[in-house]
Amino acid sequence: MTSAQPKNSSRNSLVRNAGIIGLATLLSRILGFVRDMVTASYLGTSIYADAFFVAFRIPNLLRRLFGEGSLTAAFIPVFSSYLAADKRTEAKEIAQTAMTLTAICLTIITICGIIFSPFIISVIAPGFSATPEKYELAVFLNRLMFPYILLISLVALAMGILNADNHFLTPALAPVLLNLCMIATALGLTPYLDNAALALAIGVLCGGLAQLLLQLPMLKKRGFAWRPRFNFRHPAIKRVIILMGPSLLGLAITQITIFCNTLLASYLIDGSISYLYFADRLIQFPLGIFAVALGTATLPALSRAAAKKEWDDFSTTFSLALRLLIFITIPAMAGLILLSKPIVFLLFERGHFGAHSTTMVAQTIIAYATGLWAYAALRVIVPAFHSLQDTKTPVKVGAIALLVNLISAFSLMYFFQHIGLALATAISSAVNCLLLLALLKRRLGDEIKITGLNRALIQTLCATALMSMVILALDQIPLTAPSYSSHLYDCLRLTVKILTALSVYFICSKIMGSPELLELQQLVSKRRQRSQKRDNG
Repeated sequence: MTSAQPKNSSRNSLVRNAGIIGLATLLSRILGFVRDMVTASYLGTSIYADAFFVAFRIPNLLRRLFGEGSLTAAFIPVFSSYLAADKRTEAKEIAQTAMTLTAICLTIITICGIIFSPFIISVIAPGFSATPEKYELAVFLNRLMFPYILLISLVALAMGILNADNHFLTPALAPVLLNLCMIATALGLTPYLDNAALALAIGVLCGGLAQLLLQLPMLKKRGFAWRPRFNFRHPAIKRVIILMGPSLLGLAITQITIFCNTLLASYLIDGSISYLYFADRLIQFPLGIFAVALGTATLPALSRAAAKKEWDDFSTTFSLALRLLIFITIPAMAGLILLSKPIVFLLFERGHFGAHSTTMVAQTIIAYATGLWAYAALRVIVPAFHSLQDTKTPVKVGAIALLVNLISAFSLMYFFQHIGLALATAISSAVNCLLLLALLKRRLGDEIKITGLNRALIQTLCATALMSMVILALDQIPLTAPSYSSHLYDCLRLTVKILTALSVYFICSKIMGSPELLELQQLVSKRRQRSQKRDNG
């Protein structure tokens, strides 16, 4: 077997798995927008919206710390090393023990969170104390939603087990259930409750439970059925706990950044937290579909390569992931900046969400979007360190990024209010990304070669520049909307702009011979061939 064959296999596997995750995430994001449209219609950017977003942010923050964050980042590399060594029976024991330990620890955290909710709200949003109604509602909603951290952390660990075992579809579909539950409870329960915020909180709990129930059958099918196991002294469990320490600290730094922005926003005008939330939701759309998908698929692949010390395979996987992110996120960044206002208008401007809210959220999106490339790259660069079982370096660099964020936030919010907070996030993420990439290259030296990055960047920038000029040219065409269907007209015009811009971008990339476009075309072609074989068979 030639050396090119493993590389091609690794490349095809990465693109295929990222494609599976991306398509499932696309469905989830579309439903997420429906959820946000329902939320915006019922809550707008009122004090009820601010209270719900703050209350939901706390269990969500802990989810990122203990669930999808430090636990999976530490667990997947260790777990993958046992699978790579064909120790599947022992891997099953490790998985069951990790699930048991997670359930015990997160139950204790949940109970403490419910008891100390008033203190938590006072710390994370001290500005709420000036409005007793908003403060009391935030405390109540936080208590109601806190069990979500227990449910979603078990979901995240189950997803990590399945991803490490090279199964990505079921975990990727899980967030769809959260969105469906929140939409259903908002529409079905709001007429019978005091406000939509309470209905949405109930939907969060139902969504967490539904996601866990979705994972359990697939875990059983692949031989990892959850049974209580208390072998906490297993070397792998100890290794996971050791790795979790720095990883947890690193993620804590990231969440402290979010916490500081929320704290500062609570002192700004009413609605500031909501402006940041809705803008972040739109930024998360390309991140969730492409960056998170690639990061999720990359961590197990890099972990297997690192465990076997196959550095050529490691380099191939890492380079491809970065180049695909450049190919997708730079045009997405330009599109969000140029089309922010019509997108926000079409998605959210109805009910309690008015024209002023549209303008504020659109401006915040532009600020966030300047750092989209950095947010995306971090989804691949940080897992690269984790695959090497190095969780300390991201912590040290994250501390520097936190300092940059705090200085930027205090400086910029004075002039730009909540928009300054979004700009501070973009600046600190760029610093974090560039420092980590430089340190990764320095650490691995000649063992890892990041290939094709400069070429991909130049080609992408050229195609994006032409795409942006087309969008601006279309804006100059004077057209009058028919009065009887102005909203539909605006929707059609935005759709035409997006489709035209994408066509120009992909045609330019095709003319320049972009390998990244070829990778995506081959993925689509292979999916069509498999679909045809199933239809014919």
